[in-house]
Amino acid sequence: MQTILVIDDDEAIRQVIAVMLENEGFRSILAADGKTGLQEAFASRPSLIVVDLRMPGLSGVDVCKAIRSSGMQTPLIVLSALGDEIDKVLLLEIGADDYVVKPFGTRELLARIRAVLRRTNPETNPIISFSDVEVDLERHAVRRRGEEIKLTRAEFKLLSFFLQNPDRPLTRDILLNSVWGYEAFPNTRTVDAHVVRLRQKLEPDSETPRHFITMHGIGYRFIP
Repeated sequence: MQTILVIDDDEAIRQVIAVMLENEGFRSILAADGKTGLQEAFASRPSLIVVDLRMPGLSGVDVCKAIRSSGMQTPLIVLSALGDEIDKVLLLEIGADDYVVKPFGTRELLARIRAVLRRTNPETNPIISFSDVEVDLERHAVRRRGEEIKLTRAEFKLLSFFLQNPDRPLTRDILLNSVWGYEAFPNTRTVDAHVVRLRQKLEPDSETPRHFITMHGIGYRFIP
């Protein structure tokens, strides 16, 4: 599970981002000021850091410069207030990879986080295997015993989310939000129907699933 460090002196913003990250399968670490955030960055070595530029004491600019001067290459996304002077030169100077202007939508921030992670941690043709199934996340290809298995777009997105969150209890709401999006919101029966289809296509025995496990009263858990 990838860890995201959020450094912002606004508690409401920290909590909103934390909830979004947890719902999307990330682990979040929160820091209320630049000094604490810098300490967490060095101690936790997160996958990515989201940092507010304008904080009292040690500012986000100072945090970014300190991280880069230490030799850490952790991706950085800065949050800036509307009207802040943000340009590519400043981003280069402080070592940031991207920026998001406040106020922002959680979907926008999530898209930027995913894009920066993909850009800064490129993987060549990542393949994940379980049982007799191989999933090529880059090519969106699924093979079972060497034969290609056809999945719909939604089925593949659901499978990918399971693969990226192994052995973790996932509620139907989390799966709806992550696979279908906050805007679409079909009902929870959509999740159930798609899990049934994944079982039929990928389980050794769909009637007694070993990988896509129902957690009664919660949702599902994927066991590789």
